[in-house]
Amino acid sequence: MSAPDNNHEHDSTTDPANGHENPGLPYHRPRRADQDPKADKKAERQVAALFGISILGTVIALWAYFSMNDADPGEVSEIQQVNMWIGLGLFLAMIGIGLGAIHWAKSLMRDHEMVEERHELRSSDESREGAIQHLKDGATDSGLGGVKRRGVLKGSLITALAIAPLAVLVPQIGNMGADWNVSKFRHTMWGPGVRLARDPDGALIRAADVTIGSVFHVIPDGLNDLDHHYLLQEKAKAVVLLVRLDPQDLNLQEGREDWSFDGIVAYSKICTHVGCPVALYEQQTHHLLCPCHQSTFDVANGAKVVFGPAKRPLPQLPIAVDDEGYIVAQADFDEPIGPSYWDRLKGGDSVPADTSEEGGH
Repeated sequence: MSAPDNNHEHDSTTDPANGHENPGLPYHRPRRADQDPKADKKAERQVAALFGISILGTVIALWAYFSMNDADPGEVSEIQQVNMWIGLGLFLAMIGIGLGAIHWAKSLMRDHEMVEERHELRSSDESREGAIQHLKDGATDSGLGGVKRRGVLKGSLITALAIAPLAVLVPQIGNMGADWNVSKFRHTMWGPGVRLARDPDGALIRAADVTIGSVFHVIPDGLNDLDHHYLLQEKAKAVVLLVRLDPQDLNLQEGREDWSFDGIVAYSKICTHVGCPVALYEQQTHHLLCPCHQSTFDVANGAKVVFGPAKRPLPQLPIAVDDEGYIVAQADFDEPIGPSYWDRLKGGDSVPADTSEEGGH
């Protein structure tokens, strides 16, 4: 790469390689900051101010998380307000660093056009030495090195970069809580005799109301009577999709011959990949599609995975019909619902052995 041409005179020589005239470089227009020390100092303060905005954004996000985190989980307006302030803080933290870096490069760093001639793939030793020199020149131009050190810029940039991740990490780590007991994922509100109700109105479902090809979004009866906080926790685990197939199309799985009723089957609505709600049913193929990563489950064959990144079938809820014709659960799921984790089939809970390759996921 050749040195910058400060005069930027037009080179009207003809390129022998293609016979075309070389137009040369355009006239260089110096910036105010290059000529006026006051403008240079003003640009430096502007960059520092942008980094200061980033620092302020991080402080706002942390303030919102710690001072407003006692919002009632059932009050959507309170949750929206907390998220709004955290989001605003994150926006300022990121945009401040980005705009500050751009303004720094455009107003304070060297503003000369450079010419790089084509050469072999491997650079010559001289070019490599030149590249190292350019890095050193860049450090000098930016004020990170050399005689003209910009301490305010370095301090504000380092501070902004150092604390900006806190706006993301602190809420994430704080929301993990101190409870790492995964056994709670093995159990839901479902149990013997619990009736299936429609989501969200809670209306009970009779077997006679479920026609072939129909799909019901289902919750346990009594879920809506819980406190808002516990309702959200339990609903996240207990939501079910109820489907009725032609009994001739349903391939009953070994050991689960009595888990369905006249073609009616119930499967967890939580995808076994990362926990998205599986709610798109293809009536002709009997496939359930997860909209997040396109994992596809075959309802007619035990909700086994036929496409996508999921590694195990959707857990099946064993169902029956009571004396009044309502669909009820025979028991809870026989395995943890939702995304797989390494010790899914370990622990003190009674969980059927899984010798397939999916058990290790």
